[in-house]
Amino acid sequence: MNIPYKPLLPETKQPIIIIGASGIVKDAHLPAYKMAGFSVFGITNRTIAKAHDLAKEFEIQHVFENVADAVKNAPSNAVYDITVLPDQYIEILEQLPDGAAVLIQKPMGNDLAQAREIVEVCERKNLVAAINFQLRFSPFVSAARYLINEGLLGDLYDFEFKVTVNTPWELFPLIKEHPRLEILFHSVHYIDCIRSFLGNPKSVMAKTAKHPLKKLSSSRSTIILDYGEDKHVVINTNHDHHFGPNHEEGYIKWEGTKGAIKAKMGLLMNYPDGLPDIFEYAIEDENGQYEWKKINLEGSWFPEAFIGTMSNLMRFKEGSDSKLLASVQDVLDTMKVVEACYISNTNGGISLAEL
Repeated sequence: MNIPYKPLLPETKQPIIIIGASGIVKDAHLPAYKMAGFSVFGITNRTIAKAHDLAKEFEIQHVFENVADAVKNAPSNAVYDITVLPDQYIEILEQLPDGAAVLIQKPMGNDLAQAREIVEVCERKNLVAAINFQLRFSPFVSAARYLINEGLLGDLYDFEFKVTVNTPWELFPLIKEHPRLEILFHSVHYIDCIRSFLGNPKSVMAKTAKHPLKKLSSSRSTIILDYGEDKHVVINTNHDHHFGPNHEEGYIKWEGTKGAIKAKMGLLMNYPDGLPDIFEYAIEDENGQYEWKKINLEGSWFPEAFIGTMSNLMRFKEGSDSKLLASVQDVLDTMKVVEACYISNTNGGISLAEL
């Protein structure tokens, strides 16, 4: 079966200015843009030496002292790529030219109140603004979306994310100490991906937990999203499985009335090197039987999916895409689900003492 899963590229050249020079820029943004043939016009970072290092490594022509300097010298059709932490978003967005296109790193704020403020700034300045939720654009998610949209799975009734890995949080020192670690910075990807298939849930139940030997605010979560009595939608994450690779796993599974899909997210195991992804599907044949088939997809979540988020923004800006898929307005609902998760976590379940 021929499954179109690669993103369509923009028809025009739109130079990129990157604001931030963290590890994700080096490992994902810049390699992805190089693959796609995008032009990176310049880069800036608070620690300017890091910007110079990436400029040298990736042959970026301009290094700017700060955001104001970047905006002053930017081409009129520049696309801004904000890759810093949420606390800096609003300050940076306020400095961008009105009407500019901007891709903002996830999550969209530290909480729902900040997310609403970000949307307000974007709308007031008429920014064409999207959030960098790349999982939506990963090869295995795009392939699954095609099969589901073609009706080959029938009615989707079960949607599961399962992650049991040993995450090296020390690679992310800026977020490691965050009071909302697991859901806000990791499971938010899964929440957003689920929304991209099913829309908004009716309600949310969640519990996020600490590890007794680690100084992390949370590292394991279970999230149940209510989409009605005939759908089971669940996220289960455990980033503390430090017992060797034998039973590590990371997958997405879609089940429908006519078939099923399972995608192994290899990136999450042996991170950051990762393992190969595996994409399999089973569709009911004329005899009512199922045979699992494997399709080899090129690329993975990192870095290839980063092409998709930037491509969609550029194509929407130029008019060749009719919808900005991860717009700040759409992602506001993702942040509402995240906030609901934390409220549910705080409020707790039903005490047996009350019964």
